[in-house]
Amino acid sequence: MTGFEVGLLSVVAILLLIYAGMYVPVALGLVSFASVWYLRGGLEAPVYLVTLAASNSLEDYIFGVIPLFVLMGLLVSHSQMGRDIYEVANQMMRRVRGGLGVATVVANAAFAAITGVSIASASVFSRVAVPEMMRFGYNPRFAVGVVAGSSVLGMLIPPSVMLIIYAIITEQSVAALFKAGIIPGIMLAMAYIIGIVAMATFFPKFIGSKALEKGQAVVVEKMSGRELLSKTAPLVTLVLLVLGGIYGGVFTPTEAGAVGALGALVISLIKRKLDRSVFWQVLAETGHIVASILMLIVAATMYSRMLGISGLPNELGEWIGQADIGLYGILTIYVIVLIILGTILDTTSIILIMVPLFLPVMAPFDINLIWFGIITIVGAEIGLLTPPLGISCYVIKSTLDDDRISLYDIFAGAFPFAVIMLLVLILLIAFPSLSLVLV
Repeated sequence: MTGFEVGLLSVVAILLLIYAGMYVPVALGLVSFASVWYLRGGLEAPVYLVTLAASNSLEDYIFGVIPLFVLMGLLVSHSQMGRDIYEVANQMMRRVRGGLGVATVVANAAFAAITGVSIASASVFSRVAVPEMMRFGYNPRFAVGVVAGSSVLGMLIPPSVMLIIYAIITEQSVAALFKAGIIPGIMLAMAYIIGIVAMATFFPKFIGSKALEKGQAVVVEKMSGRELLSKTAPLVTLVLLVLGGIYGGVFTPTEAGAVGALGALVISLIKRKLDRSVFWQVLAETGHIVASILMLIVAATMYSRMLGISGLPNELGEWIGQADIGLYGILTIYVIVLIILGTILDTTSIILIMVPLFLPVMAPFDINLIWFGIITIVGAEIGLLTPPLGISCYVIKSTLDDDRISLYDIFAGAFPFAVIMLLVLILLIAFPSLSLVLV
């Protein structure tokens, strides 16, 4: 077989192994090892590939940002800051039609600005927002759909772990990607809010709130100014420390992660939400998450180098160039593949598989890789809401453990938000300046 045929077969083999249930890093590493073994005719090259991927790919200083931001996000989650944010957002939106749904989006957007992990958002707001909305008579399907849809904001609004991973893979600036994610993140949150208000106005039965069906807004008890300040101060402090430090040039992203983790630790201690056992649980969970991410990166590095040896990306680029479908034709194919892969893979795996494959294809068009990263992450995020995998939906189901809400209800409730996300993605593709205006 030619290198092109081996490369193409390797991609198919990886997808088949993942569909069969094999752990993604194992599938990537195993197929990459076997492919290089075949192409080079001996074990020396694939063994060297493994050692190179495991050492050189992780020794960079920038990799320290991953465990630090994960640790910060988990500390914030365990300090119940998500509940505080939701209560403040609920207070702000108390007289808006569909206000509890809007409050969930606003709170998730704020929570994303200090965690960057969608799974954490889905877990926290499943416990906080869903029972509250159901208490006021909202349709359970709508309640879980709002949480699932708004949880993906954590992948886009900085600091985002996915933006960091993309920056590492493509050797782009983490700070530039963080800046690029701000406008698209706000756009997506605003699109969700407009969608919820529109549904509450024109389809109140879909929302399910009894007050909405009577043309009223849900009214909640008003907070005192002191209570509002006590609940918002920790959030504002962390945002200023992390994002203010990065954008102001005071910290590198890695240093900002360390400062943010320390700030989250101090806040957790002040709030008295962190004892020795909980702190150990947070550290252990951080280790598990970081280990899985780093295994993915090592395996993806092997996969990327194997693709380079096979010559598949270059030949694929030439083939697409001869097809003369243009940049937007290629992007259409790319987004469709991202969404399809999103039905079986998590966002990290999609980024690590697809970006090395398509970067050489995009090279002749001289596109901005920061913009391409935002497109990649938004496209892959849609998969978080689509069956059969839809990680955010599964997290919500396992967190709620409520027999009244089926997995089908969660996917059905999330569907309108997946459509909204697709519309926002089309806007971001059509107008690259939306992603690049702050860069």
